[in-house]
Amino acid sequence: MDAQRSYVGASAGTTAGTSASTDSVELLRRWLLALLALGLVGTVTELILLSHYEQPLQLVPVVLIALALVVVVWHVLRPQAASLHALQVVMALFVLAGFVGVVAHFYGSAEFQIDLNPDMTTWELVEKVMRAKAPPVLAPGMMLQFGLLGLAYAYSDARYRARVQSLFGSRARSD
Repeated sequence: MDAQRSYVGASAGTTAGTSASTDSVELLRRWLLALLALGLVGTVTELILLSHYEQPLQLVPVVLIALALVVVVWHVLRPQAASLHALQVVMALFVLAGFVGVVAHFYGSAEFQIDLNPDMTTWELVEKVMRAKAPPVLAPGMMLQFGLLGLAYAYSDARYRARVQSLFGSRARSD
């Protein structure tokens, strides 16, 4: 992290305000990463306890979370551009998996509800599916949230901020 701070200082000019601002951002970034890791551990534990691996598609969140935990540990041990890029890729997959998971849960629940009552209207079907306990339609939204949390961490990196400032800084100040 100190290397990242010196990188920003070298490109943006070191002042007391910049240093305090950089320290605050780095502290928030550490909290984001800790929240992400805690959430991932809790979620994978719950998925395993719920036997969320009976069908191949159910393994997607378990495998993605395991992969994310490996990448987070790698990034904590070696906070380099490669580990940060890997984190960005995995978190983008989380966002995609969140959307796909909501659709998969919706269709699975809708199929079950139609089997119970094939004569219900579309609105009744949507209402029943959204209130169903199994599978919970919005549960995959956690994957989306984790993905966005990880991307917020990754894109708040000092190297990324410095690059964006060098590309767009002069235009942003003139507006």
